[in-house]
Amino acid sequence: MVLKSVALETVCGVTSKLPQTDKPEIAFAGKSNVGKSSLLNGLMNRKALARTSSQPGKTQTINFYNINDYMYLVDLPGYGYAKVPIKEKEKWGRMIENYLKKSKQLVAVFLLIDIRHEPSANDKQMYEWIVYQGYDPIIVATKLDKLKRSQVQKHIKMLRDGLKLKPDTPVLPYSSLTKQGRDEIWAMIDRLLGVEEA
Repeated sequence: MVLKSVALETVCGVTSKLPQTDKPEIAFAGKSNVGKSSLLNGLMNRKALARTSSQPGKTQTINFYNINDYMYLVDLPGYGYAKVPIKEKEKWGRMIENYLKKSKQLVAVFLLIDIRHEPSANDKQMYEWIVYQGYDPIIVATKLDKLKRSQVQKHIKMLRDGLKLKPDTPVLPYSSLTKQGRDEIWAMIDRLLGVEEA
């Protein structure tokens, strides 16, 4: 996908109605601080279109980024250990669930997992939840630059085993520092959307 235009088009809070879009949507889920905003900025070649923060739980809305007026990248709120009241967390959970259930244009969900660690209970729950909603999540293993190259395959196997992934589930390692993996993620999106690679 050659990026011609990128814009944050719609921001949905807890009380907002989800937009009925007319373009395919690719959603990104992941626990707080897994590097979701950094990944989206990397994919969109922007420094700070998606707000990044060292403080977990920065994304508290569902954000729709219009790409080339052709598709949307959808940033879902982070889940997990963000220091927010339980009531807030439940609201975000309902927001994500509502989106996964109701979006008519959702093509695929990318689930971000930190490559350094065993998947957490939250990660496993999110994975099972996405599968339950009828999607096969594509795993993005973030923080790749924190591992030695020799460790990468071992850690990918740890994620596969920890999440009990289906054998054909793609696991795409990614580093927001070096942008390694960016092209592979775009190639996967192109394939999902049936875009011929130029």
